[in-house]
Amino acid sequence: MRTQVAIVGAGPAGLLLGALLHKSGIDAVIIEQRSPSYVLSRIRAGVLEQVTMDLLDQAGVSARAHAEGLPHDGFELLFKGQRHRIDMHALTGGSRVMVYGQTEVTQDLMDARAAAGLTTVYEAANVQVHDFDGATPRVKYEKDGQTHTLTCDFIAGCDGFHGVCRASVPEAAIRTYERVYPFGWLGLLADVKPVTHELIYAHTDRGFALCSMRGNTRSRYYLQVPLTDKVENWSDDAFWAELRNRLDSEARDNLTTGPSLEKSIAPLRSFVAEPMRFGRLFLAGDAAHIVPPTGAKGLNLAASDVGYLWNAFADFYNDKSRAGIDTYSDRCLRRVWRAERFSWWFTSLMHHFPETGAFGQKMQEAELDYLVNSEAASRSLAENYVGLPMNFGA
Repeated sequence: MRTQVAIVGAGPAGLLLGALLHKSGIDAVIIEQRSPSYVLSRIRAGVLEQVTMDLLDQAGVSARAHAEGLPHDGFELLFKGQRHRIDMHALTGGSRVMVYGQTEVTQDLMDARAAAGLTTVYEAANVQVHDFDGATPRVKYEKDGQTHTLTCDFIAGCDGFHGVCRASVPEAAIRTYERVYPFGWLGLLADVKPVTHELIYAHTDRGFALCSMRGNTRSRYYLQVPLTDKVENWSDDAFWAELRNRLDSEARDNLTTGPSLEKSIAPLRSFVAEPMRFGRLFLAGDAAHIVPPTGAKGLNLAASDVGYLWNAFADFYNDKSRAGIDTYSDRCLRRVWRAERFSWWFTSLMHHFPETGAFGQKMQEAELDYLVNSEAASRSLAENYVGLPMNFGA
């Protein structure tokens, strides 16, 4: 079997790239190790930047997001028992974000790909990438007891942090940067109305909390917990009780509780691999970088990688230009490192660190106080939160 672009990974990054390439008349086959139901079972981000919405528009898969998503013009910071609203729309000259779950984005992309009759190989075992440093890369995999080889012009590694693509790069050709945080996020999903119509980021002496939503009747809440905690030791009642302890009185009064649909603990890390191109192999999304979820940059960074890669391939096939391919890594990494900086800073500001102590807690509170009372500081926060623009120029 042969294709122009072999995409490894059928998460939102791989599926979005496939949709965009299809719109540009470029053939792509997606290879995924997991089943469709497993891919859809991963509960992830729910805040989409305008850049991501624009790419979904261009891929022709944004109708349900526009119909069912919740446009947000601001969010709230809670500290010292008081909430302070950051008006993103006013501070950025009209920008906003869309609250729409990653699972829904993935479902929309899956449905569009199936409707177009495009090839996605699910439950592919022993996936391997070969010869990406030459002219004819190959992806080998096993399916239904047989070994298959997919030859291609390029390989897009959209297979996540633990995927085969980055792991196949020679160690001497790649450099990684990492910060592992000493806590995790305990998340709970429930079919209850949100505590408020916008997100609340809470900084307390008991630890961080986040109140978010997936719609008007489904809520997603998070608590900062030690890495030693086990999800099975957190009953629903214990979660709701601790969340109440980290909210202000108004939010406590408005909080609706109910049985959890899903509950899990996610560790937090910052991670970047450089470069993001190795011959004819290109890394995108979590295969190349991870951000802590504070500020919701993970899916949005993956989407911007895909946007750059789509433009690079379109230039190559339609305009016979290698400029986008040759500058792909540099363009991505400039935006990646800015988002890494913001996510690291926002995480450091909002969470309780074991080594912080009383002085550190006061410094966090002082910075939060400055942040909400300085228009310049608030504007910087809002600008980064709604997402920095992409630059497709040379």
